[in-house]
Amino acid sequence: MNYLNNIGLDKAKSDKLAEGLNKLLADYQVFYMNVRGFHWNIRGDKFFELHLKFEELYNDLVIKIDEIAERILTLNKVPMHSYSDYMNTAEVKEAKNISDGMQCVRSILESFKIIITKQRELLDMSADAGDEGTNALMSDYIREQEKLVWMYSAYLND
Repeated sequence: MNYLNNIGLDKAKSDKLAEGLNKLLADYQVFYMNVRGFHWNIRGDKFFELHLKFEELYNDLVIKIDEIAERILTLNKVPMHSYSDYMNTAEVKEAKNISDGMQCVRSILESFKIIITKQRELLDMSADAGDEGTNALMSDYIREQEKLVWMYSAYLND
């Protein structure tokens, strides 16, 4: 039983999951800051509509950031918590000084593509590890975000 962590999961598989969750956490943090910037800097005829949508999105992202960090702690690891680590780890890139709504939405869609792909990988890993907690979290996020991708894509007429 020495190979099991405190919630009964294989330590090696759990450590690998926590590592993947930390990478996801970094992407979420950069995505959050990008959307926050879009909310602050949006201009143009769709200002009111997009300003509110971006606020809804960043409020949701901050909740998910906390849930991911707490899942990492549940797996008995330490969540990343420095911006330098986030920037060195994240695949989502910073979006600076963007005020055009269409460009903001394209950036959001690109970020979702990265994040959903990583969540699918974590879904497979968590299934293999028998980690229902991480599996359920990733499954819920994917379902929600696929709908958002459809909606943002519809906004762009894509």
